Amino acid sequence: MAETIDELTIHYEEDGKVLRRELAKEVLSKGSWTTIMFLYQDADRQTGEFGPSRISIRRYQKREGSYLPRSKFEISSASQAWAICRKIQEWLPQGDA
Repeated sequence: MAETIDELTIHYEEDGKVLRRELAKEVLSKGSWTTIMFLYQDADRQTGEFGPSRISIRRYQKREGSYLPRSKFEISSASQAWAICRKIQEWLPQGDA
């Protein structure tokens, strides 16, 4: 269990092989509920080659000194990511506070 935000990661290894590598991490909110967006790539288990970049948005709750995963949303493609961006810009135009 992670005790600090810096320790939270999406990186995953199994039997010494990296199956998911974290490329970037952005903390969107902090506190007893923390939201983090990760940029990552998954490895093909047969070839070991890494696939396209993906995004995961994850929520953690801090309880008794440790961050516990509570929910996640995976953005599975660039087209889905851009559709989300366009809709957010439509709903919340720049300059609206």
